[in-house]
Amino acid sequence: MADLSGSVALVTGASSGIGRHLVQGLAERGAAVAGLARNGERLAAAVQEVAAATGARTLAVPADVTDRAAVEEAVTRVREELGPVDLLVNNAGLIDAAEEPLWEADPDQWWSVVESHVRGAFLLSRAVVPWMVLRNRGRVVSLASGMGLRARPEYSAYSVAKTGLVRLTEALAGALEGLDVRAFDVAPGVVDTPMTRAMPMWRGHTDWTPPELVVELVAAIAAGELDHWSGRFLRAGADDPAVLRATTPDGDARQLRLRPHGDGDPLG
Repeated sequence: MADLSGSVALVTGASSGIGRHLVQGLAERGAAVAGLARNGERLAAAVQEVAAATGARTLAVPADVTDRAAVEEAVTRVREELGPVDLLVNNAGLIDAAEEPLWEADPDQWWSVVESHVRGAFLLSRAVVPWMVLRNRGRVVSLASGMGLRARPEYSAYSVAKTGLVRLTEALAGALEGLDVRAFDVAPGVVDTPMTRAMPMWRGHTDWTPPELVVELVAAIAAGELDHWSGRFLRAGADDPAVLRATTPDGDARQLRLRPHGDGDPLG
Protein backbone atom coordinates (compact mmCIF):
# COMPACT_ATOMS: atom_id res chain seq x y z
CA MET A 1 0.00 0.00 0.00
CA ALA A 2 1.40 3.38 -1.04
CA ASP A 3 2.32 5.60 1.90
CA LEU A 4 0.84 9.08 1.40
CA SER A 5 1.63 10.41 4.87
CA GLY A 6 2.19 14.16 4.90
CA SER A 7 0.40 14.76 1.60
CA VAL A 8 -2.83 16.64 0.92
CA ALA A 9 -5.42 15.35 -1.53
CA LEU A 10 -8.44 17.15 -2.99
CA VAL A 11 -11.19 14.95 -4.43
CA THR A 12 -14.20 16.36 -6.26
CA GLY A 13 -17.53 14.56 -6.36
CA ALA A 14 -16.57 13.23 -2.95
CA SER A 15 -19.93 12.69 -1.27
CA SER A 16 -20.75 9.32 -2.86
CA GLY A 17 -19.67 6.71 -5.38
CA ILE A 18 -16.07 6.56 -6.57
CA GLY A 19 -15.24 9.90 -4.95
CA ARG A 20 -16.33 8.62 -1.56
CA HIS A 21 -14.17 5.51 -1.98
CA LEU A 22 -11.20 7.67 -2.96
CA VAL A 23 -11.55 9.89 0.10
CA GLN A 24 -11.58 6.80 2.31
CA GLY A 25 -8.72 5.03 0.54
CA LEU A 26 -6.41 8.03 0.40
CA ALA A 27 -7.08 8.79 4.07
CA GLU A 28 -6.27 5.19 4.98
CA ARG A 29 -2.90 5.66 3.29
CA GLY A 30 -2.09 8.68 5.45
CA ALA A 31 -3.16 11.61 3.30
CA ALA A 32 -5.08 14.58 4.61
CA VAL A 33 -8.12 14.67 2.34
CA ALA A 34 -10.45 17.46 1.32
CA GLY A 35 -13.71 16.42 -0.30
CA LEU A 36 -15.62 18.76 -2.60
CA ALA A 37 -19.23 18.32 -3.73
CA ARG A 38 -22.41 20.34 -4.28
CA ASN A 39 -24.50 18.68 -1.56
CA GLY A 40 -22.95 20.08 1.60
CA GLU A 41 -24.96 17.99 4.05
CA ARG A 42 -24.24 14.66 2.38
CA LEU A 43 -20.60 15.65 1.86
CA ALA A 44 -20.11 16.57 5.52
CA ALA A 45 -21.55 13.23 6.63
CA ALA A 46 -19.30 11.27 4.26
CA VAL A 47 -16.14 13.13 5.26
CA GLN A 48 -16.95 12.81 8.97
CA GLU A 49 -17.35 9.06 8.54
CA VAL A 50 -13.90 8.87 6.95
CA ALA A 51 -12.32 10.94 9.71
CA ALA A 52 -13.88 8.73 12.38
CA ALA A 53 -12.78 5.52 10.65
CA THR A 54 -9.22 6.56 9.78
CA GLY A 55 -8.21 9.32 12.17
CA ALA A 56 -7.04 11.32 9.16
CA ARG A 57 -7.34 15.07 8.80
CA THR A 58 -10.31 15.74 6.54
CA LEU A 59 -12.22 18.73 5.26
CA ALA A 60 -15.63 18.99 3.61
CA VAL A 61 -15.87 21.89 1.15
CA PRO A 62 -19.28 22.39 -0.51
CA ALA A 63 -18.89 23.89 -3.98
CA ASP A 64 -20.12 23.60 -7.55
CA VAL A 65 -17.13 22.69 -9.75
CA THR A 66 -18.53 24.77 -12.63
CA ASP A 67 -18.61 27.96 -10.53
CA ARG A 68 -15.27 29.75 -10.90
CA ALA A 69 -15.57 31.86 -7.75
CA ALA A 70 -16.72 28.88 -5.67
CA VAL A 71 -13.83 26.74 -6.92
CA GLU A 72 -11.22 29.40 -6.20
CA GLU A 73 -12.66 29.97 -2.73
CA ALA A 74 -12.73 26.22 -2.05
CA VAL A 75 -9.12 25.70 -3.10
CA THR A 76 -8.02 28.65 -0.96
CA ARG A 77 -9.80 27.14 2.03
CA VAL A 78 -8.18 23.74 1.49
CA ARG A 79 -4.75 25.32 1.24
CA GLU A 80 -5.29 27.39 4.41
CA GLU A 81 -6.76 24.58 6.51
CA LEU A 82 -4.91 21.48 5.27
CA GLY A 83 -1.99 22.82 3.28
CA PRO A 84 -0.97 22.93 -0.40
CA VAL A 85 -2.63 20.27 -2.54
CA ASP A 86 -0.33 17.42 -3.63
CA LEU A 87 -3.00 15.37 -5.40
CA LEU A 88 -6.03 16.69 -7.27
CA VAL A 89 -8.62 14.14 -8.38
CA ASN A 90 -11.16 15.47 -10.88
CA ASN A 91 -13.99 13.02 -10.27
CA ALA A 92 -17.14 15.18 -10.27
CA GLY A 93 -19.45 14.93 -13.24
CA LEU A 94 -23.00 14.33 -14.43
CA ILE A 95 -24.44 11.78 -16.87
CA ASP A 96 -26.98 12.12 -19.70
CA ALA A 97 -30.52 12.24 -18.34
CA ALA A 98 -31.71 9.52 -20.73
CA GLU A 99 -30.40 7.07 -23.29
CA GLU A 100 -31.30 8.91 -26.47
CA PRO A 101 -29.70 10.35 -29.64
CA LEU A 102 -28.30 13.84 -29.22
CA TRP A 103 -31.04 15.49 -31.29
CA GLU A 104 -33.60 14.32 -28.74
CA ALA A 105 -31.61 15.47 -25.71
CA ASP A 106 -32.51 18.55 -23.71
CA PRO A 107 -29.84 21.10 -24.77
CA ASP A 108 -29.36 22.56 -21.31
CA GLN A 109 -29.04 19.18 -19.60
CA TRP A 110 -26.72 17.93 -22.37
CA TRP A 111 -24.44 20.91 -21.96
CA SER A 112 -24.51 20.69 -18.15
CA VAL A 113 -23.00 17.19 -18.45
CA VAL A 114 -20.12 18.41 -20.62
CA GLU A 115 -19.62 21.44 -18.41
CA SER A 116 -19.53 19.44 -15.18
CA HIS A 117 -16.64 17.31 -16.43
CA VAL A 118 -14.63 19.65 -18.64
CA ARG A 119 -15.22 23.07 -17.09
CA GLY A 120 -15.00 21.50 -13.65
CA ALA A 121 -11.63 19.86 -14.30
CA PHE A 122 -10.37 23.01 -16.02
CA LEU A 123 -11.33 25.30 -13.14
CA LEU A 124 -9.93 22.96 -10.47
CA SER A 125 -6.69 22.50 -12.40
CA ARG A 126 -6.42 26.24 -13.01
CA ALA A 127 -6.78 26.91 -9.27
CA VAL A 128 -4.53 24.10 -8.01
CA VAL A 129 -1.76 23.54 -10.55
CA PRO A 130 -0.03 26.96 -10.23
CA TRP A 131 0.67 26.15 -6.57
CA MET A 132 2.02 22.74 -7.58
CA VAL A 133 4.30 24.44 -10.10
CA LEU A 134 5.58 26.84 -7.45
CA ARG A 135 6.49 23.89 -5.21
CA ASN A 136 7.54 21.69 -8.16
CA ARG A 137 5.42 18.90 -6.71
CA GLY A 138 2.00 17.52 -7.55
CA ARG A 139 -0.18 15.03 -9.39
CA VAL A 140 -3.49 15.59 -11.20
CA VAL A 141 -5.80 12.68 -11.95
CA SER A 142 -8.96 13.01 -14.04
CA LEU A 143 -11.50 10.19 -13.98
CA ALA A 144 -11.79 9.11 -17.60
CA SER A 145 -13.97 6.52 -19.32
CA GLY A 146 -13.91 4.11 -22.22
CA MET A 147 -16.73 6.24 -23.64
CA GLY A 148 -14.15 8.96 -24.19
CA LEU A 149 -12.34 6.62 -26.60
CA ARG A 150 -15.36 5.11 -28.35
CA ALA A 151 -18.52 7.17 -28.09
CA ARG A 152 -21.81 5.62 -27.03
CA PRO A 153 -24.44 7.35 -29.20
CA GLU A 154 -27.04 7.11 -26.44
CA TYR A 155 -24.66 8.90 -24.04
CA SER A 156 -23.33 11.58 -26.37
CA ALA A 157 -22.81 14.27 -23.73
CA TYR A 158 -20.89 11.96 -21.39
CA SER A 159 -18.79 10.66 -24.31
CA VAL A 160 -17.92 14.18 -25.47
CA ALA A 161 -17.11 15.21 -21.89
CA LYS A 162 -14.78 12.28 -21.28
CA THR A 163 -12.98 12.82 -24.58
CA GLY A 164 -12.49 16.44 -23.56
CA LEU A 165 -10.93 15.32 -20.28
CA VAL A 166 -8.40 13.16 -22.12
CA ARG A 167 -7.35 16.14 -24.24
CA LEU A 168 -7.21 18.35 -21.17
CA THR A 169 -4.88 15.89 -19.46
CA GLU A 170 -2.58 15.69 -22.47
CA ALA A 171 -2.43 19.48 -22.76
CA LEU A 172 -1.70 19.78 -19.06
CA ALA A 173 1.01 17.11 -19.10
CA GLY A 174 2.68 18.77 -22.09
CA ALA A 175 2.70 22.17 -20.40
CA LEU A 176 4.23 20.62 -17.27
CA GLU A 177 7.01 18.75 -19.07
CA GLY A 178 10.27 18.99 -17.16
CA LEU A 179 8.56 19.60 -13.82
CA ASP A 180 7.73 17.18 -11.01
CA VAL A 181 4.04 17.86 -11.64
CA ARG A 182 2.19 15.22 -13.67
CA ALA A 183 -1.28 14.62 -15.11
CA PHE A 184 -3.07 11.33 -15.76
CA ASP A 185 -6.35 9.87 -16.98
CA VAL A 186 -7.71 6.97 -14.95
CA ALA A 187 -10.75 5.08 -16.20
CA PRO A 188 -12.36 3.33 -13.22
CA GLY A 189 -14.09 0.58 -15.16
CA VAL A 190 -17.68 -0.15 -14.16
CA VAL A 191 -17.89 0.47 -10.43
CA ASP A 192 -21.12 -0.25 -8.57
CA THR A 193 -22.29 3.30 -7.74
CA PRO A 194 -25.64 5.12 -7.67
CA MET A 195 -24.78 6.66 -11.05
CA THR A 196 -24.06 3.37 -12.82
CA ARG A 197 -27.09 1.74 -11.17
CA ALA A 198 -29.23 4.52 -12.68
CA MET A 199 -27.95 3.86 -16.23
CA PRO A 200 -30.16 1.43 -18.19
CA MET A 201 -27.14 0.07 -20.07
CA TRP A 202 -25.82 -1.47 -16.84
CA ARG A 203 -29.12 -3.03 -15.76
CA GLY A 204 -28.40 -6.60 -14.68
CA HIS A 205 -24.63 -6.05 -14.74
CA THR A 206 -22.73 -8.08 -12.14
CA ASP A 207 -19.06 -7.91 -13.17
CA TRP A 208 -18.32 -4.71 -11.26
CA THR A 209 -14.82 -3.24 -10.93
CA PRO A 210 -13.86 -3.27 -7.23
CA PRO A 211 -13.44 0.36 -6.13
CA GLU A 212 -10.34 -0.66 -4.22
CA LEU A 213 -8.57 -1.11 -7.56
CA VAL A 214 -9.37 2.49 -8.50
CA VAL A 215 -7.98 3.68 -5.18
CA GLU A 216 -4.85 1.54 -5.60
CA LEU A 217 -4.12 3.01 -9.03
CA VAL A 218 -4.71 6.62 -7.94
CA ALA A 219 -2.60 6.09 -4.81
CA ALA A 220 0.28 4.70 -6.91
CA ILE A 221 0.10 7.84 -9.05
CA ALA A 222 0.03 10.06 -5.95
CA ALA A 223 3.12 8.29 -4.60
CA GLY A 224 5.03 9.09 -7.81
CA GLU A 225 5.30 5.43 -8.84
CA LEU A 226 3.79 5.88 -12.32
CA ASP A 227 5.28 9.21 -13.43
CA HIS A 228 6.42 7.75 -16.76
CA TRP A 229 2.73 7.34 -17.68
CA SER A 230 1.96 11.05 -17.35
CA GLY A 231 -0.35 12.35 -20.07
CA ARG A 232 -1.74 8.88 -20.76
CA PHE A 233 -4.84 6.74 -20.21
CA LEU A 234 -4.88 4.05 -17.51
CA ARG A 235 -7.69 1.68 -16.61
CA ALA A 236 -8.37 0.31 -13.13
CA GLY A 237 -9.17 -3.39 -13.11
CA ALA A 238 -7.35 -3.97 -16.40
CA ASP A 239 -3.99 -2.32 -15.73
CA ASP A 240 -1.86 -3.96 -13.05
CA PRO A 241 0.08 -1.25 -11.16
CA ALA A 242 3.06 -3.62 -10.88
CA VAL A 243 3.18 -4.00 -14.67
CA LEU A 244 2.76 -0.25 -15.17
CA ARG A 245 5.66 0.43 -12.81
CA ALA A 246 7.90 -1.85 -14.87
CA THR A 247 6.72 -0.68 -18.32
CA THR A 248 7.61 2.53 -20.13
CA PRO A 249 5.18 3.54 -22.89
CA ASP A 250 6.55 4.40 -26.32
CA GLY A 251 5.53 7.27 -28.59
CA ASP A 252 1.84 8.07 -28.37
CA ALA A 253 0.80 4.84 -26.66
CA ARG A 254 -2.38 5.25 -24.59
CA GLN A 255 -3.14 8.64 -26.16
CA LEU A 256 -5.96 9.61 -28.53
CA ARG A 257 -4.77 9.69 -32.15
CA LEU A 258 -6.14 9.26 -35.67
CA ARG A 259 -5.53 5.77 -36.99
CA PRO A 260 -4.04 5.80 -40.53
CA HIS A 261 -6.20 4.25 -43.24
CA GLY A 262 -3.08 2.74 -44.81
CA ASP A 263 0.62 3.25 -45.50
CA GLY A 264 -0.09 6.13 -47.88
CA ASP A 265 -2.33 8.07 -45.50
CA PRO A 266 -1.00 11.69 -45.52
CA LEU A 267 -2.22 12.09 -41.93
CA GLY A 268 -0.71 8.80 -40.75
